[in-house]
Amino acid sequence: MLARPALFHLPFACVLVVAIAVRVVAVLGYPSPMWFGDSPGYLTAAVELTPSKTRPSGYSLLLWAIKPFHSFTLMVAVQHAIGVLVGVLVYVLVWRAGRAAWPDGNGRGVGIFGALLTVPVLLPVHQVALEHMLMSDSFFAFLLLAAVAAVLWQRRTTWWLGALAGLFAGSAAITRTAGLPLIAVILVAMALRRAGWRACGAVVAAFAVPVVGYTVWFHSVYGEYKMAKAEQVWLYGRTATFADCDVIKPRPELRIMCPERSNPRISRPFAALWTADSPFRDIPGWIYGERGNRLAGEFSREAIKAQPADYAKVVVHDTLRAFEWERRPYPTPWTWRQYEFPEGEAWADEQAEIAVKYDPGGGGRTRVVEPWAEWMLKYQDNVVLPGTVLGVLLLGSLGGGLLYARAGGRWRPRRAAWHWGTGALLPWGTSLALLVIPAATADFDYRYVLPAVPFACIAFALAVLPPPQPDAPNTRSTVLDAALPSSSGQKRATKSR
Repeated sequence: MLARPALFHLPFACVLVVAIAVRVVAVLGYPSPMWFGDSPGYLTAAVELTPSKTRPSGYSLLLWAIKPFHSFTLMVAVQHAIGVLVGVLVYVLVWRAGRAAWPDGNGRGVGIFGALLTVPVLLPVHQVALEHMLMSDSFFAFLLLAAVAAVLWQRRTTWWLGALAGLFAGSAAITRTAGLPLIAVILVAMALRRAGWRACGAVVAAFAVPVVGYTVWFHSVYGEYKMAKAEQVWLYGRTATFADCDVIKPRPELRIMCPERSNPRISRPFAALWTADSPFRDIPGWIYGERGNRLAGEFSREAIKAQPADYAKVVVHDTLRAFEWERRPYPTPWTWRQYEFPEGEAWADEQAEIAVKYDPGGGGRTRVVEPWAEWMLKYQDNVVLPGTVLGVLLLGSLGGGLLYARAGGRWRPRRAAWHWGTGALLPWGTSLALLVIPAATADFDYRYVLPAVPFACIAFALAVLPPPQPDAPNTRSTVLDAALPSSSGQKRATKSR
């Protein structure tokens, strides 16, 4: 008979078994990865061990590490394993928070609660499909979650946990640039948790190691201390949504950047960069050239300065897209379909040319193997995560803090705010930032939404669970905890007097 502690984890074990089974079926049905427009660039950087011009290549370093095995199937399996680890981390953090809140309570209830919060991370088909793609997003989510887990592991982050958090956060930043500003969220959370200057210094120093190392590597190839040569063109795509040159009144050289009206079925940021309407078509070097990048940056700044309200409007509008119940054909009718398992095979010469260098035997061609692929397609039709659920988790995290403020029939806003700020704030802020940053700097895309889900689940748990008890395992009291004694502590103090 299983021991009682093992039974506590049985609900999560059931979710984990289903999650692994779904991923095994995905690999059997589609032994090769699903390709996206950015995939050849990532793979080229891995094969040639050279940083990409257009985006950070931290993900390419992972592909390079797997390259000696010459197997796309192994690559996909590794990415699915990373996706499973994300779910495990979510559960472990929720479990530790629950056991710290109720050290003598019912572990079964904590186990069920934690298992339920892993369902949006492990089971929806779009999470599985993203792991199956030759793209950086699932790896980026794991690195960032590992950084947040290191900060939250103890109530007061030690210097070595801070160093781990900084190293993971820096690795996430060189995987996707959206990770760069998130170091600020980590530092704010650590300051609230009274981590101390050593832990905060360790975070910054460890964060700088991969980021500085990557820029030095980039300089050795391209002669510039950057993470990409086309870093400003994405913001231009964002401003193309609202930019009105009659309002901006750009100087003559910038007139070429005035966006044109495009096909209404295609988002304007997409058209401004990739279609015949793109002004970069008339600029030497296209979006990768120095002149195009410089003009894009200057025009973007002028557009935001002249139309700040319009810029804020499109950022809010595109952020709210993440919470819609159903997915829509955005940014193009064909792009959003690439985030689902296909019914047939698809291949292109550009993919074949680089894929054979990575896996000479398999070649990376998308293959469909029955009956596994058919089972995966049926799963795809029925197991999805509506965006509204993500919105409920984020709003519920705020509501959980308000409920605690009224706990016990007494209104204790100061203590509630401290509980929320030292717990839920970090994952909640990270989740929201992962939704807002792409909307503010590039364009909305459904694959940008999925990395925000694990953090929303953790934030919800930390918000609704009571604060850790002083005698709970794996916790350390903070300075403010001592300054804000519990009711039992007040009674003991009164008796002593």
